[in-house]
Amino acid sequence: MRTPRHIAMIGCTTPSHVYPSLGVIAELVRRGHRVSYAIGDRLAGLITPTGAEPVTFTSTLPAEDGDWPDNPAAELATQMFLTEGIATLPLLAEHYRDDRPDLLIHDIGAQAARVLGANWDVPAVLLSPTWVAWAGFEQQHGAGLEAMRTSVPGKEYHEACTAWLAANGIDRDAWDWMGEQQPIISLIPPVLQPLFDQVRPGVQFVGPCLDPARLAEQTWTAPDDGRRVLLVSLGTLFNDRPDILRAAAEAFADTDWQVVMAIGQRVDPACLGPLPANVEAHRSVPQLAVLAAASAFITHAGMGSCVEALYFGVPTVAIPLAAEQFGNAAILTALGVGQLLPAEQVRPALLRGAVEAVASSPAIAGRLATIRATVRAHGGVAAAADAIESHLP
Repeated sequence: MRTPRHIAMIGCTTPSHVYPSLGVIAELVRRGHRVSYAIGDRLAGLITPTGAEPVTFTSTLPAEDGDWPDNPAAELATQMFLTEGIATLPLLAEHYRDDRPDLLIHDIGAQAARVLGANWDVPAVLLSPTWVAWAGFEQQHGAGLEAMRTSVPGKEYHEACTAWLAANGIDRDAWDWMGEQQPIISLIPPVLQPLFDQVRPGVQFVGPCLDPARLAEQTWTAPDDGRRVLLVSLGTLFNDRPDILRAAAEAFADTDWQVVMAIGQRVDPACLGPLPANVEAHRSVPQLAVLAAASAFITHAGMGSCVEALYFGVPTVAIPLAAEQFGNAAILTALGVGQLLPAEQVRPALLRGAVEAVASSPAIAGRLATIRATVRAHGGVAAAADAIESHLP
């Protein structure tokens, strides 16, 4: 145990980016460190139970039920996170002016963190909730990166970010700055990391860090009549797909499945129509509790959901909707733990057939058992806290 220090987490005001860090933050607090967590005020309630001090601001990022762009991958990689960084940097600099942390840890979307670290000469460690780039990434994706960088949004981002860095005493080209190696702690298991053997040495993979408080949630009760449980969740963003939810309800009506649907904040429950008795719809569900009892999972293949499905050994039918979800769904398929179903092909009969196939496959069950054991052996929360402490000056 090291001497307790002040560790500041600079987060990204999106639930899927916050959940992976909560267990780690609680563990650092348990070890006696003073931990602060910078986050948009609308998500401060997620931080308080960890024992960390929320450092709040008004986030510029859209809320989970807000107006996200039609092309989120390009936008999130450019203007949205930069706009948030520019808005939050002076607020954070002022808050920590007389209370500088000994160590900064930060989300991939928290661009202000590295600037603060450079200006304060304080280590800034990326706590990554998703996969990281590997050796040769830029060469392999050269055409796509060049198209993004030469697009109008890409050029605008480059100019604005380079100017922002210069205004804060960092005389660097934005693309070079983004590509510069930094300490990274990855919160995903290696099986979900593309080209894991090509990731540069020094990236610390600690595996899933599921929050013990979420694991202990008992706000949902599994059926006691022997029904198989099917979880249906399309995440917290880009989830306005009542057509997929209606297809799921129709597919499993009056079957031996208990269907638990998390519909999010954007779908009007009324548009789903009358639901069969064995189908329940909620704005949100305690996902870990449901997965612990589930026999199958219809998922958008967000990284958090992929990690949790493997942790509980639940076969998936992946319906990717945006951004990195397509790559994640392809990884699950390559691992042999589920099926990929394009959103435009979703029909009740096809959906039911896919779920029955993955839930009844001995081969899939065997692979999941092996992966589940490997995933749980990585160390998780304790290993992540150890890794963070190793970066303390």
